[in-house]
Amino acid sequence: MTQLETAMAILMKTFDTYAAVEGNSNTLSNLEAKSLLEAELPGLLKTTKNQEEVNKLLISLDVNGDNEVDFNEFVVLISAFMCACRNRGRK
Repeated sequence: MTQLETAMAILMKTFDTYAAVEGNSNTLSNLEAKSLLEAELPGLLKTTKNQEEVNKLLISLDVNGDNEVDFNEFVVLISAFMCACRNRGRK
């Protein structure tokens, strides 16, 4: 696989791993989403010292308001983080 294909496979596998912990294996519950962020994006949470901000982030992930984060919503989050990281290095 190419590097991009590998990266895509890792994103899918990561989502599936956390989504399979409880309930619907096609979505992340709030607890699963929080666990994923804590384990897979610890740098993000280190910069966010306020737990209320983390809770707001989790709520904002749920674009359709069903109290779960589906794969499409997850991909939007990851894409936003990648854009922010890429733009941070540019002046």
